[in-house]
Amino acid sequence: MYQPLIAIIIILVTVAAYLAMTKLYLRFTYPILIPVLTTTVLIILLLFMFHISYEDYMVGGQWINSLLGPAIVALAYPLYKNRHILIEYIFPIICGVFIGLFSGMISGLLFAEVFGFDRDLILSIIPKSITTPVAIQIATGIGGVPSLTVVFVMIAGFSGVILGPMILRWVRINSSLGKGIAFGSASHALGTSKALEYGELSVSMSSVSMTLCAVLGSAFGPIVVWAFNV
Repeated sequence: MYQPLIAIIIILVTVAAYLAMTKLYLRFTYPILIPVLTTTVLIILLLFMFHISYEDYMVGGQWINSLLGPAIVALAYPLYKNRHILIEYIFPIICGVFIGLFSGMISGLLFAEVFGFDRDLILSIIPKSITTPVAIQIATGIGGVPSLTVVFVMIAGFSGVILGPMILRWVRINSSLGKGIAFGSASHALGTSKALEYGELSVSMSSVSMTLCAVLGSAFGPIVVWAFNV
């Protein structure tokens, strides 16, 4: 009897928190204040303060989570609108995605090696720059720990969104095309949400890059493991 009421309250609180954090971000446009990050932190604090378990939160949270699929499919609209640009720049897009994919995999592997991570951690960190559902499958296939991979994917997403704008300024990448490829290939869905700030073209390129990284990462993940003899 109470579950529908609890679900409605949780949905309203989550949406209200996101709207409040969005207003905060629009007023103080610091990358660290991106709504996805601040809302996540705020929800965690609320759950902790009121002793609400994850299972209880997901009574309503599952309905918000179910909107993820339609939200991703909606990215097809700006992609369709900019399809002529995609066709015109297909070669630099593929090259950019390849570089982003391999940089993400190899940098994670080298980072883990330098800090002396054990083999399970190394294999779990390799797919960190690929969208979560695919990264989990890759980690499982190469012998990593899926739950750890989810953590690394979140770290890659948030760090790319926070540090990405500063890095792009340093390397003087000003084109919407380049920004979209960078965010999509480095920070998957979170990067794509950040790319929205740079216009429809950036969102389209980020969506394409994220998808290509997921497809190519599934094939090249095992190759990277074999090549570096992990």
